[in-house]
Amino acid sequence: MWMHGWRDQAARRLSEPWDLVVVGGGITGAGILLEAAQRGLKALLLEQRDFAWGASSRSSKLVHGGLRYLKQGKLRLTAAAARERQRLLVEAPGLVEPLGFLCPTQPGGARDRVLLTLGLSVYDHLGGAGRHSYLANGAFRSQAPHLVSTVTGGHHFQDAHTDDARLTLRLLQEARADGAEAMNAVTVVGLLRAAGRVAGVVARDAVTGRSHQVPARAVVNAAGPWSDRLREPLGATARIRPLRGSHLVFPAWRLPVAQALTVFHPADRRPVVIAPWEGATLVGTTDLDHRQPLDQEPRISVQELTYLMELVRAWFPSLDLGPDDLVSTFAGVRPVVGSTHRDPTCESRDHVVWNESGLLTVTGGKLTTFRLIAQDALRALGRTVGGVASGAARPLFRPPGAVEPLAALPTPVRDRLLARYGPDAASVAVASPPEELVVIPGTHTLWAELRWAARAEAVNHLDDLLLRRVRLGLLLPTGGLRWAQ
Repeated sequence: MWMHGWRDQAARRLSEPWDLVVVGGGITGAGILLEAAQRGLKALLLEQRDFAWGASSRSSKLVHGGLRYLKQGKLRLTAAAARERQRLLVEAPGLVEPLGFLCPTQPGGARDRVLLTLGLSVYDHLGGAGRHSYLANGAFRSQAPHLVSTVTGGHHFQDAHTDDARLTLRLLQEARADGAEAMNAVTVVGLLRAAGRVAGVVARDAVTGRSHQVPARAVVNAAGPWSDRLREPLGATARIRPLRGSHLVFPAWRLPVAQALTVFHPADRRPVVIAPWEGATLVGTTDLDHRQPLDQEPRISVQELTYLMELVRAWFPSLDLGPDDLVSTFAGVRPVVGSTHRDPTCESRDHVVWNESGLLTVTGGKLTTFRLIAQDALRALGRTVGGVASGAARPLFRPPGAVEPLAALPTPVRDRLLARYGPDAASVAVASPPEELVVIPGTHTLWAELRWAARAEAVNHLDDLLLRRVRLGLLLPTGGLRWAQ
């Protein structure tokens, strides 16, 4: 938790020498910070906006092996991601949850059915998540009753999903419990140099307006789409291709799906996911070059909205859905290393690590593989941070500790608090009157979560609270304005 006065305390430590400074507070930076802290390094993370402000709060919320990467021959990436998915299901129960997937088939799709059956067989073998199955029309329709009438059946398999922003925050909380520090609203405006190598950063605190020189034995650039900006002072060539992915959010009653669906767009055969999440239904994602300034809030374009609505209408014609049915939309920008001459969908999602004059840049990759990315980063640093040996395979999250204050709570409430707040779960319950330990209508969120986030989770602005600590800004009409009081 970040209790009252934490920012002043952290600021007083900034001029101390650090083993490692991580720039960027998304899932990659958070994973690196935790890996470093677990290995006994004195580590600091600086985020220019808010934790998970970028793609790490704007993903499709899937923790998966990347079935479509099999088609590209990415067996190693798929296998690694599938193993990490299984590990996260064990280590983060309730925060990373199993999710069934349905892939419908239509007349004339015999070849697609054979290829998908083969791909899912390989996927089962790589991930160990249980066997897929093929459902005939009647059985399939019982699980997806609103789909277009031309569906003739389909495949079923298992993956997982999460609240990406909450997962990022839990990693940061665990790292701080291990002695690391993480600060949001702190922009790295320059690099310190010594003997021709990066030796720290110059940082400006947007809350206090103060600037700080932060010495460090190593600096990791995990700034996502902003990574090239930090590399510019070193004379490095730009390598990041920012790609935008946008999503639609429908109320679950308007677009009801009990499990996730992977369907193909009628215009270009791109796979799009329609999935239940936090009492709503998400539709996405797109994959386009993002040409707007990175510091502006990314938003869905009219073309993307039209594209996703065409897909929804094609697969759910009986529901007569239109833009007026939407609760919200959101868009994020993914950092991909690639060429603007290729189709964005064909770009590799592998992560890359490269060292330039002591600045280690880590970018790309998938939400699911954040731990493997972090381990690669620490290996690349090697003796720069003291030659710390690889840590044991320690679980991500420590046990919740005393749970007596949770004993009298209904099971769904208790499980939600434990999953999302871990060792802080009991404190969340104690800090809240009983009438706040109930869900806000139309969501899975407890009133108590709002109070706790505002008090103890480094909230600086209203959007930090409503878009990332809790997700009411996405899940409620008009961003929850009805509940403003």
